Amino acid sequence: METKVIYNDTCPICSREIAAYRRYAEACDLPVTFAPLGEGGRRGTDLTEDGAARRLHVVRDGQILAGLPAFVALWDAMPRFRWLARLVSLPGIRTVADLVYEWILAPALFALHRWRVRRRTVAQLRDDMR
Repeated sequence: METKVIYNDTCPICSREIAAYRRYAEACDLPVTFAPLGEGGRRGTDLTEDGAARRLHVVRDGQILAGLPAFVALWDAMPRFRWLARLVSLPGIRTVADLVYEWILAPALFALHRWRVRRRTVAQLRDDMR
């Protein structure tokens, strides 16, 4: 069963975390692939650019998972992290982890993403005007 991770490669925090997962998956020859948004990672899905950048997405068994369920699916596909998938799946912990991810972490990372995009756009406009 292949697990496809769709992630925001322009986010330095996301990229570092995913790089660690990728190194582990490649070293263990796991059926996990990584699809950066900047390289057409959302191709074949109905995800919008902003929707895909808002949170981590994983495609597993033909189903697109987002947010904490995506992390749980990714961790479950990697023997070293299965304990974390099980821990975060416990009812009380899952509720708290989901709230923290959806209300604090994902919005903060997405706000930083939008800021980087705006900054890049302004810089391009300045360059075009020169």
